[in-house]
Formats: sequence, C-alpha cells, structure tokens
Amino acid sequence: MSDVPAKFHRQPYSFVRRGDRLTARRQKAWDTYAPTHVLEVPREVTDTSVAEGAEFDHRKIYGREAPLVVEIGSGLGEAIVHAASEHPEFDYLAVEVYKPGLADLLLKMSQAEVTNIRCIQANAPEVLDHLLEPGSVDEIWVFFPDPWHKSRHHKRRLVSPAFAEKVARVLKPGGVWRLATDWEEYALVMRDVMEAAPDFENLFPGEGATEDDPQGGWAPRWEGRTLTSFERKAGEAGRRAHDLAYRRIESNNSDSEQSPPSI
Repeated sequence: MSDVPAKFHRQPYSFVRRGDRLTARRQKAWDTYAPTHVLEVPREVTDTSVAEGAEFDHRKIYGREAPLVVEIGSGLGEAIVHAASEHPEFDYLAVEVYKPGLADLLLKMSQAEVTNIRCIQANAPEVLDHLLEPGSVDEIWVFFPDPWHKSRHHKRRLVSPAFAEKVARVLKPGGVWRLATDWEEYALVMRDVMEAAPDFENLFPGEGATEDDPQGGWAPRWEGRTLTSFERKAGEAGRRAHDLAYRRIESNNSDSEQSPPSI
C-alpha cells in the first residue's frame, strides 16, 4: 500500500516531471541565484508539494510592499523576466516544477539585471492553497499550459472549475487573471470554465465573435506578454494564440476597495 496521503490522489497533476539535469550555464545560474531567489517552503511527501501552514511574507521576501504578479508555469522565464524588466514597480513570483526552466529564468534574470522576481519549484494548486494569502495577488498569468490532447488526459488540464476557485481565493477584488493558449479546443474549454466561474467577469465580453463562434469574449493579444520562442514556433506551425482576461468580482463588502493597478 502507498504511503502517500489520500489527499495527494484527489486531483491529477497537470504536469509530468522531466529530467532536472542542468547545463553548465544553468548550473552556474542556479548555484548563484537559487539561494536568494528560489523560495524554500515546507514540503509534504513530494519535492514539488507545499505543506499546509507554509508562509509567504511579502515584505521579507521582496524587501518592500508592491503589487504582486504570479505566473503559473513560467517555462524558461521569457515572459516574466521581460515584464519584470519593463515594470520594476511590480513584484513577480514564478511558479514552475521544471528545474532547468527555473535555472534558465535565473540566467535571464541576471542578464536583464532585474531584482523583483522570486521563484518557487512547486505544484501550482498547492501554492494557491497553502502559500499565498487570500486576496494577496494583483494578477495571475497562465500562458500556454499543457493542453493534454488525448481525451483520457483531459482531467490533467490545469484550467478547471476547481482551479478557478483556487485562483479566486488569492486574487484581490478587481484583480485580473490572464490566460493564453495556442490550442483552439483548449481555448474553448478555458472560456467555458471561466464563463461559468461565479467569481469572475470577462473583461472583453462578446469581442472577437465570428459566425462560427458567436459567443466571442476573446481578449486582444495582451501587449504585456512578450513573444516567446514557444509562441513563435506555434505560429510557425499554424496555431494562433487565443487570449482571455477575467476580473475577480468584488464582493459586497469590498466595493469600496480600489481595483489593483493593471500592468
């Protein structure tokens, strides 16, 4: 019988771990910057888990109070490093399970001389459940998550009603969740999930509608998302990105709060 607690079998992982072997350049970047820029959190069972009771002290981690942007699935760090360089007034948290990707992010971060990024190697749902405080995040990004093409793997897709609830928990009232995918079928699923999520409203209702898709609701390509090598290759393969942007609806007792600043 497995020693893994039952709660770790409730939701399929949305990722598959790949090798953690680092090239010499990535290893140097990891050795140099991981001690100060990769967060250490208590683990539970796996090395990408986040134990209940983990703490995220924003001021201690970044040395200041500033709007917080979280990118889930930061890949090789192209989008978040570009944004952090363009907007030093924001703080950024990269959530990624793939160590070589985080090492590459740290390398790009050092080359760009940005200081407002921190990283965590962890499963995103557990970060949202156990690390981030309710209403503490100004924006969340999910760009080009694994589409899990095969029908039997659709349950692994990150964007789901349960995940939307987790995002809603940590986003501030008025905070924005930005999504993008280059797979049209997954884009439609994302839109369906978000349109049914009671805590969110579409920032672009009806926009981008066509005869084949009268519902619309697609966001224009967000200028804050740099064109990554992944998106460029998708375009070369004939796949176009679909963008979505949703605002966390303010509750009745938070109507007087100001919406978080937009990037």
